[in-house]
Amino acid sequence: MLEVIILAAGQGSRMQSKLPKVLHSLSGRPLIHYTLDAARAAGAHRIHVVIGCGADAVEAAVRAPDVQCHLQAEQKGTGHAVQQAIGACDSESTVLVLFGDVPLVTDATLQAVVTEAEDGIALLSAEVEDPAGYGRVVRDEQGEFLAVVEHRDASIAQQQLREINTGVLASRANLLEDWLSRIQNHNAQSEYYLPDVLALAKEDGVAVVVVVSDSPLDTLGVNTPQQLEYLERQHQWVLAERLMAAGVFVADRARLDIRGSLRCGRDVSIDFNVLFEGNVTLGDEVTIGAHCVIRNASIETGAHIRPFTHIDGATVKAGAEIGPYARLRPGTEIGEQAKVGNFVEIKNTSLGTGAKASHLTYLGDATVGAWSNVGAGTITCNYDGANKYRTELGEGVFIGSNSTLVAPLSVASGGFVAAGSTITDDVQGDQLAVARGRQHNVDGWQRPTKTEDKP
Repeated sequence: MLEVIILAAGQGSRMQSKLPKVLHSLSGRPLIHYTLDAARAAGAHRIHVVIGCGADAVEAAVRAPDVQCHLQAEQKGTGHAVQQAIGACDSESTVLVLFGDVPLVTDATLQAVVTEAEDGIALLSAEVEDPAGYGRVVRDEQGEFLAVVEHRDASIAQQQLREINTGVLASRANLLEDWLSRIQNHNAQSEYYLPDVLALAKEDGVAVVVVVSDSPLDTLGVNTPQQLEYLERQHQWVLAERLMAAGVFVADRARLDIRGSLRCGRDVSIDFNVLFEGNVTLGDEVTIGAHCVIRNASIETGAHIRPFTHIDGATVKAGAEIGPYARLRPGTEIGEQAKVGNFVEIKNTSLGTGAKASHLTYLGDATVGAWSNVGAGTITCNYDGANKYRTELGEGVFIGSNSTLVAPLSVASGGFVAAGSTITDDVQGDQLAVARGRQHNVDGWQRPTKTEDKP
């Protein structure tokens, strides 16, 4: 049985933030959620999270049936942190130790570490260009593992080594618990270092296996805002690569952001500076114009989303055209072949097949039937200051420009509203509704003149 201990108690002072470090966002999700996902993908039966700074917030963020939290009230090093949770693990379990601020380690890498730990203890290492600040993996002339030396305690020669300890290790719980009880804090920080268990394992004749990571993202941690930004860009690059490998046409992978789940059909095209959030599905032959923000939306086959459009919690049916500069708010459904044009805002409204709202319109809490046309400047007045009401437009309705539809209101199929009208009463299908003041042209009218400025 595999149990995972995730270390998430640190303050993260270099982030210069009140928010616990592991709760900072990477692609729209807390860092520690990625570590939880990796642990589960690696086969974890139970997950133990060691919390400390911001304990309540971290505990709330990781709460799940398979997660148990353990408080490290005083931070005395990584070895001390693991001690807080090891007693809750089954003695015969394999224990894998991870870090909540190293989010992109892969389940394949973790599975390799767990496999190598079957007969002893396994450590994950990596070759890096700049090893400053990391513990170094020291080997003998034959390349066999000797020790891990922390940067502060390393000699000048050891500091030249580029193979680093990632901190990820795995061993049987009873062995790890014994070694943890024996480690000392005789070091520059007076802390209990987790890697010191490796030396004790060697003393006991237990094999220490080093698994060298072949992925640069496995070991990238977050200690500063700069590192978080760098990791964000690296992660987005990987996501864009996956999309393109699946046949999605991405205009510029350096200017694409995916903060959630994005599923795409065939022949999808995404222009530059597009942001996806939450759960988004794009059907076959969908095109997304530049500078769009799309959140928790479903866009079906052949729909065209023009530039600068915002879509949130909406469904766009096949062949519809949206934008530019349109805004679809939650509860909106745009029918097949429908058109929503520039500077149109729609909320909790359905547009039927082929319906149009092409310019400068607000539709809230409404139903617009198939092939209806809503003219420029039209608004639905859906709120009376206390309650909201619906506007119902049937099929083939024509609403003239600059009309005000005061809900609750119904315009039956075939109804016609003259431009500039304020409609408060229902309109039947064979009626033209006109609700505007009669025009009076005053003959001989004199334009006012400006009076002289007084001293």
